[in-house]
Amino acid sequence: MIGVLIIAHGDLGDGFLHSVAHVMGKMPEQFASMAVSAHDDPLTVEQHGRKLLEQLDSGDGVLIFTDIYGATPSNVVGRLIMPGRVAAIAGVSLPMLVRALTYRSQSLRVVMDKAISGGHEGIVLMEHDYVAARSANH
Repeated sequence: MIGVLIIAHGDLGDGFLHSVAHVMGKMPEQFASMAVSAHDDPLTVEQHGRKLLEQLDSGDGVLIFTDIYGATPSNVVGRLIMPGRVAAIAGVSLPMLVRALTYRSQSLRVVMDKAISGGHEGIVLMEHDYVAARSANH
């Protein structure tokens, strides 16, 4: 099973953990988050990330999600990537996480693709007419 790690600003990762547990009905196994701030020592943060990767990897690899590409958390993530073993995606969203966790019994490549498609398909422009029609039916 693919491990999943969120490395993001402040408490954002913990918020995603709780939201995923709510949506999926329980906290998934091999799923964790790590908070990073601009004031953290990069070497200490990287070492903590490596320890988390060891804990989450059951032999199938780990997919790391981060929030903003180019920011401090993604810079840490960039140092943790190991081709074929640890992959990363920036721009984390709840649909991406749910999709990744749903398909994580498959290969790392498949889980990455499913997460990205979940992110794309999770972006929907909700027009006023749609909202008004839904409200009228309830």
